Amino acid sequence: MPWLICLVICSLFRNPIIRYKVAKLNHHELIQFILCIGAMLIAARLVGEFFRKFKMPLVVGELIAGVLLGPTLLGKYFPLISSYFYESHGNVGIALNGLTTISVIMLLFVAGMEVELSVIRQSGSVAFKTSLIGLIIPLALGFVTAYFMGQYLGHTNQSTLIPFSLFIGTAMAVSALPVIARTLMDLKLFRTRIGMIIIAAAMFDDLVGWILFSVVLGMMDQSGGGVDFVKTLGLTLLYAIGMLTAGRFLINKSLPWAEKNFSWPGGFLSISLGMAFLGAAFTEFAGIHAIFGAFIMGIAIGDSVHVTEKAREIVHQFVTNIFAPLFFISVGFKVDFLANLDIVMVTLVLFLAVFCKLLGAGLGALWGGLSTKEALAVGFGMNARGAMEIILATLALQAKLISEPLFVAIVIMAVLTSVMAGPMLQLLLKPDSVPLFSTLAGDSTPSQD
Repeated sequence: MPWLICLVICSLFRNPIIRYKVAKLNHHELIQFILCIGAMLIAARLVGEFFRKFKMPLVVGELIAGVLLGPTLLGKYFPLISSYFYESHGNVGIALNGLTTISVIMLLFVAGMEVELSVIRQSGSVAFKTSLIGLIIPLALGFVTAYFMGQYLGHTNQSTLIPFSLFIGTAMAVSALPVIARTLMDLKLFRTRIGMIIIAAAMFDDLVGWILFSVVLGMMDQSGGGVDFVKTLGLTLLYAIGMLTAGRFLINKSLPWAEKNFSWPGGFLSISLGMAFLGAAFTEFAGIHAIFGAFIMGIAIGDSVHVTEKAREIVHQFVTNIFAPLFFISVGFKVDFLANLDIVMVTLVLFLAVFCKLLGAGLGALWGGLSTKEALAVGFGMNARGAMEIILATLALQAKLISEPLFVAIVIMAVLTSVMAGPMLQLLLKPDSVPLFSTLAGDSTPSQD
């Protein structure tokens, strides 16, 4: 681990931004920031519990709460309240953005802790086939559609047609690990064979998707000083392979010493989350989103035999009931769904996204030996796009690669595909009917999520 810490610190000190004095929240801004967090947590829980009454995952309610409290409704009819509580600019907006980024990093760390590598290896062939076909078909169909029907997606600049088409293909190919992980956790499907296939395939697709998107930004000369493709790929593979081999071994050997010398499980909470942030910082520096680093770190730590169920549960409850709702409700704050709304464009983007992912992931799962029902479940699970799609769209909008109506269409697609994932998984799968991964790994006692 010392090499990782040194590299992250050195990269930070090479960044000239840190030479400037960071602005502080004044008294009024601090009150505004605290009130906003309180309102977000309460609203997310209330709306989430309401949807849970209808046997829908909490994440659906949290996403809907963001839409209700964001610019679409609250901002439209009560703009003064909206501008006070959910300001998207200035110091408060920066602080909220930082908090939600931290939240999604911790959520992916928790999701990584739930993964057992033995099950990934056991279902590796199925997951690989699912991810491969689930990546190639959406990427190809998205590229072809954007290339020949770009005018229907609001694209008029022929000089950027190739980057634009690559972006649409990438947007159709990626999934949303945070939404998928949270949905599977809420439905008690995460620690199942189907859940592991969905997570493993989505992780691979997102890795390739983020690398492709970095290429697109590089073609637009808007990478913002990010590292080039070769360096991104090399550093990412180095980190992933290193953490899942030598890093996992060192963590497993050092945990007994830490348990003996630190207060436990409180010490585990602080050390594990600290390592998650270091991993996130490294992959962000490498050019891949920070959540990938936290996810890999979660796998490396959670795979240790010295991590007790009590320690897992403390981290799980701490993150999923405090920080995860902050992230999911913030998704609804990013856009006004009524402004720049183009129904034709929304329909085209939504149909293309659902068709591409169901066809690709479904065919890949069938190729891997799953039943038709299970293949459909995998397709709908990987179809959730969530905030990752919104992040992609935001960066593309900043690079002037897409128009505002297309940005709105992509965001609506991301929310709708995330909302439909839970009900469709519930319809196609039942937790009690799918073998848990502990049983598959040879443990006669199923683990409880």
